Amino acid sequence: MDLTSVIAGPVVTEKAERLKAQGPRRTYTLQIHPSSTKIDVKKALKKYFDVEAVSVRIGWVRPKQRSLQGAGMMEKRHRSKRAIVTVSEKSKPLDLSAFEAQG
Repeated sequence: MDLTSVIAGPVVTEKAERLKAQGPRRTYTLQIHPSSTKIDVKKALKKYFDVEAVSVRIGWVRPKQRSLQGAGMMEKRHRSKRAIVTVSEKSKPLDLSAFEAQG
């Protein structure tokens, strides 16, 4: 897989912000490409952000649908893939403010 399209962007939720603020561990939540693997995420972080990842956990976010009266279904949350990355203590913090999504 092409490493430029592995990371789609940061996830900004209450839980993601809470994980970032936890003690000495630096844990970040990232939106990733549906076909990317843990190895792809580690390589992309090392190459583009110069960050050493200790662990990468990957999970799918299920879609959430709501029924509309007579009009069918409306999708409130789309299916996506996320990675929860723990960065080593000796590496620099992951700077996602300068991140640009690769489409």
